[in-house]
Amino acid sequence: MPFDPATHPLTALEARVLATLMEKARTVPDSYPLTLNAVVTGCNQKTAREPVMQVSDAQAQEALDSLRQRSLVFETSGGRATRYEHNFQRVVGVPDQAAALLGLLMLRGPQTAGELRINTERWHRFADISSVEAFLDELRERSADKGGPLVVLLPRAPGAREPRWAHLLCGPVDLSALAAATPPDTALQERVQALEAEVAALKDTVARLCAAQNLPT
Repeated sequence: MPFDPATHPLTALEARVLATLMEKARTVPDSYPLTLNAVVTGCNQKTAREPVMQVSDAQAQEALDSLRQRSLVFETSGGRATRYEHNFQRVVGVPDQAAALLGLLMLRGPQTAGELRINTERWHRFADISSVEAFLDELRERSADKGGPLVVLLPRAPGAREPRWAHLLCGPVDLSALAAATPPDTALQERVQALEAEVAALKDTVARLCAAQNLPT
């Protein structure tokens, strides 16, 4: 039976746990598979995570058990602690490049194709943005017999130069909640305006000094 997020979506916590396993398998292979403690630490990172979470050991264990029942995670023995590894690509049926994109979308939230190319550098090195977009298009056009689309291209946000992509592994994207979670960056706008005013003042000062010294501006 194909993986179908529309009928059996992941929870936000399951997506975080699964994507953490996917990330660490690529970025710290010497420490992989992960112990429960390492899974929790990875889920609760303050960087490269959107949103930032505070996941307890019990919550992570519950998510791991649920993912294991769906064959998305395996429990491995050996050593003094139980370790976990993901089985994402085989269950979902996507190539390595597509898995990297989906993993980053689960960890960092909606991103543009350009952001995905930069953020996947340690997971998979894409030749250019066109190759990223090609894999995203394949995931968006995934046929119903394979479980349906796994990503969606979001409407362009006001003031944004590029549209962002989002994963569908947790079901349809709630656009109203997404908009509420990402308000316009008024602080950044104010800073830009302040810098523009400062540059204008400096230009005026330079022009007056040049005029006083009979220098060309």
